[in-house]
Amino acid sequence: MGIIVIDYGLGNLRSVYNALNFLKGKPKISESPKDVEKADKLVLPGVGAFGDAMTGLKKRGLIEPLRQFLDSGGVYLGICLGLQILFEESEEGNAKGLGIFKGKIKRFTEGSGIKVPHMGWNSIDQRPNAKNQRLLEDIKDGSYFYFDHSYYADPDDKDIVAATTSYGTNFTSMVCKDNIYAVQFHPERSQDLGLKLLENFVKL
Repeated sequence: MGIIVIDYGLGNLRSVYNALNFLKGKPKISESPKDVEKADKLVLPGVGAFGDAMTGLKKRGLIEPLRQFLDSGGVYLGICLGLQILFEESEEGNAKGLGIFKGKIKRFTEGSGIKVPHMGWNSIDQRPNAKNQRLLEDIKDGSYFYFDHSYYADPDDKDIVAATTSYGTNFTSMVCKDNIYAVQFHPERSQDLGLKLLENFVKL
C-alpha cells in the first residue's frame, strides 16, 4: 500500500505528507487500522502531549495494528512524538507508551540559559557505533535540524542511539534499530537536509 502517514489527531500531517509527496513517496494520510496493517512503511509524526498521542491511537484502534506492523518488520519512521511513544513511559502526566524500547521520556530542566521548550535549529552528533544509520546517508555529522519539544528520550539501551544533540544535556535526537527509525527533530521543517533524510526513508 506504500507509505501511510498515521492520523491520530496530532501532528503536522500535511507538511509531512507534502514533503513525502514531493519526493514521489506516494504517501496517504489515514487513521484506518486496516491501512496500517497493509502499509509498506509507516510515518507517525506529532506535536503535543504524550498522553494525548496514546489516547488518539487507542481511540482509533491503532495500537495493536501498529505493534503488529513493528513486530512484522515493517519500516517505521517516528517524528517527535512518534519517537517518544516508542518508549515505556513519560514524565508528562506519567503516561504509558508502546514499550517497544525500554526507557523513559524526561523533561528538560530549565536554568543556566536553557529555555523550555527547546525550539529552533540545533546540530546532531552522529554516533559512530550506531548499528543502523541508513537514514543519515549523505548527511554530515554536525548537520542542523529544526527542533520543537520539551521532553526527550532516555533509552536504557544506548546501542539504539544513532545521534545525540546538546541542549543543557546530551539528549537522544535519533534512534535506529532494525526496521524502526525515529527522530526527535522535524525533517519536514528542516529544509534541504530534512528532505534528504526523508528521501533516504523513501528509498529504504
